[in-house]
Amino acid sequence: MDSLLEWLSLSLVPGLGPRGWKKLMDVYGGPGRVLSSSREDLQRRVPGISGKVLSGIQADTLKKAADKELQKAEQLDVSILTQQDSSYPALLKNIHDPPPLLYVKGDPGFVGSRSIGMVGARASTTYGQRIAFDLSRRLTLQGLTVVSGLALGIDTASHQGALKGSGATVAVLGCGIDVMYPRQNRNLCDEIASNGAVVSEYPFGTRPEAFRFPARNRIISGLSLGVVVVEAAKKSGSLITADFALEQGREVFAIPGRVDSSKSEGTHRLLQNGAKLVHTVEDILEELGPFFSSSGSIENGLAETVQGVEDLSADEEKLLGFMDIYPQPIDSLIRQSGMLPQKVNELLLTLELKGVVEALAGQQFQLRSSVGEG
Repeated sequence: MDSLLEWLSLSLVPGLGPRGWKKLMDVYGGPGRVLSSSREDLQRRVPGISGKVLSGIQADTLKKAADKELQKAEQLDVSILTQQDSSYPALLKNIHDPPPLLYVKGDPGFVGSRSIGMVGARASTTYGQRIAFDLSRRLTLQGLTVVSGLALGIDTASHQGALKGSGATVAVLGCGIDVMYPRQNRNLCDEIASNGAVVSEYPFGTRPEAFRFPARNRIISGLSLGVVVVEAAKKSGSLITADFALEQGREVFAIPGRVDSSKSEGTHRLLQNGAKLVHTVEDILEELGPFFSSSGSIENGLAETVQGVEDLSADEEKLLGFMDIYPQPIDSLIRQSGMLPQKVNELLLTLELKGVVEALAGQQFQLRSSVGEG
């Protein structure tokens, strides 16, 4: 069995990606034999190997760099999993180009657990964030771990919802595990590391360059039994994740949205192409089939309705009949209800105090889902 130092040494060779790594492993079987091979042997046995990679393998500084990685991992309490480790996720190991190494901050047990990917737009709507939060919360309560990418928008809401549920969530980064991106999510990242796991395939100090995020997406889908796309524009990184999921034989789910919203164009296209429409949590659990039994208690709705709210007046119920989970300006509610502006304002205030309605910026209002509640 090769040592972690050998795995790290080979992984640090400049220009050697997962596919190049796989070619070398197919020939030599392990990093130790690669590192001990001559340049001539490597050229002969691995056709097409680049000069840059060859020089990197032969570099005298490689072991020293790997030693520094090990020291930093110990300092930051980061585990490094290799493909030969029993704790390396089996699902991920079986994709076309699995990462040779995984840097894990937190509990490595979450990385190999039964998981569902949750992805969507960074510039997401309030509706999308609510659905992502609530669905993630409910999924973790059913024993699933939510995997997402720590980006702003839907990813953030998905992680937060999972933490609100059982806490089982994994964040996959497109940079080194010691590089905080986006900076706004520093506290969230720390909370995930404390309750779940933060994961990266990249060495310490790797910057969040744009090309790394599509590569990151294959890990999100690779760790998951299926991927849920909550919101996505026509051209979106979330659709790349869905494509990876299909290539890897994973289930693809999509949340329907407004037909006039550009944020729903990508998800609606997925639905047209055969993705499973998600209306309730059970839609996901049923599709995953043998992994779950629906005999247990399942919270079905993605967002609670107001049917269970007591002590609503006739006027309050009437106004609620014109409201939706999508934001509406107060002028529209006044026009639809036929009530006086002062009356609508009074009703909205009492409904907000009862936790049924939420006020948004620009005098817009929407039904409040169960998002964020206990």
